[in-house]
Amino acid sequence: MSLIIPMVIFMQQRMAEAGDPDVAKEMQAYMKTDQPFYGVKTPQRQAIFKQAREHTKVATFTDYSRLVLWLWSGENREEQYLAMDAAEYYKAFRTKEAFAVYEEMLLGATHWDTVDKIASNLIGLLVKEHREFEQKLIEWRESDNMWLRRASLLAHLKHKDQTNLPLLEETILMLANEDEFFIRKAIGWVLREYSKTAPDYVSEFVASYSEELSSLSKKEALKVIQKSGVVAE
Repeated sequence: MSLIIPMVIFMQQRMAEAGDPDVAKEMQAYMKTDQPFYGVKTPQRQAIFKQAREHTKVATFTDYSRLVLWLWSGENREEQYLAMDAAEYYKAFRTKEAFAVYEEMLLGATHWDTVDKIASNLIGLLVKEHREFEQKLIEWRESDNMWLRRASLLAHLKHKDQTNLPLLEETILMLANEDEFFIRKAIGWVLREYSKTAPDYVSEFVASYSEELSSLSKKEALKVIQKSGVVAE
């Protein structure tokens, strides 16, 4: 019998024991969601995950995928957070095969607290290593699901000097006319992050497409550059 189910149950029980109903209400209100919370803050959640790891070995990719997806399908939001914790922690299984697992998580994600981490920390790193997955980003930027469109941007977030600039530029300009706050913010965020690698490029891009980019996107994109005082004329 797989030890993964007992591992999941162990974490669920510890989360239920550690939960605070008042904190749960605050978390639910902050995220503006009907999904219930245990009311367990990040340090407590991480301690519970550490305890679970100490008595259960995740030895195969099957174990890994089951652990991540069973947690992801949990009723409470912190179980999704644990799923992301587990997905990141077991680095040996963050292989090409894991893309399908992360995509399943992304397709079920409903807000920035899960979308952003899946897109940048999990999917984005696989896209950088396996460029054939860029086709997925192209599909997502055309999706009716706003969170998938946001993910098509944030998957580039940690690529630094390995950023596929033609693809990123094309995606930004395709989505730049959207009124949606989370898209405008993501455009600015990904440009701001890339400005730490190529400030001149970002300055010139913002200047060249000033009419296309929203004020929010431009403000976010230039934050680091303006702080360093190297804004291009």
